[in-house]
Amino acid sequence: MIFDAARTAALELLSPPFRAVFLKTLGLTLLALVALWFSLTSLVEWLALPWLHTLLPGMPSWAGWLGGIIAAIALAFGMALLIAPVTAIVAGLFLDDVAEVVERTDYPADRPGRAMPALRSLVLSMRFLGVVILGNIVALLLLLVPGVNIAAFFIVNGYLLGREFFEFAAMRFRPEAEARALRRHYAGTVFLAGLVISAFLAVPLLNLVTPLFAAAMMVHLHKAISARDAARPGYRPT
Repeated sequence: MIFDAARTAALELLSPPFRAVFLKTLGLTLLALVALWFSLTSLVEWLALPWLHTLLPGMPSWAGWLGGIIAAIALAFGMALLIAPVTAIVAGLFLDDVAEVVERTDYPADRPGRAMPALRSLVLSMRFLGVVILGNIVALLLLLVPGVNIAAFFIVNGYLLGREFFEFAAMRFRPEAEARALRRHYAGTVFLAGLVISAFLAVPLLNLVTPLFAAAMMVHLHKAISARDAARPGYRPT
């Protein structure tokens, strides 16, 4: 069920119905990253370099050149860390578009889900941003613990991303409390799905479209779980 949902979502990202959302998200993300790069570069030139010349007034010209290279490397490293948060903000605005395409393309006979209000969508986008930042801070700290290492990244992100995106997909059809209850009932399945999402997040370039992949995957997973529950009369999430 999980891998079927993941495979279908990955294939759909490049399909014609998804292309418009994919290109909008990728274009806005790249524009945001370029704007952020120039902003940070200007900030370094405005604050850091004058401070360095004041601190070391007799600094030779080659030292300033070397300092510029070091600053550029530091900026590049900082930008690498900011890719996931920037993607989270941009892609979070298009999650409902992805869900609508999946539902219309793969489940045309089913009742369509309800799009989130703009404010609720923004809140979800900021929550995903917080999840990405918190998850990676915790994972970074756990990387220092012997025997944990890289597994920390997948475990922390798998739990947090699985929870957020499954609840997003479920809340298109259910009240928030019921969506959370369903997620708790299928906690193991949702966590495994979150591990797949975190693996997607760990791949360079693919991490730019991780929220779109995660939204599509969780729509399929929620549909599969709902179909399974429909065959069990009397079931209610607790």
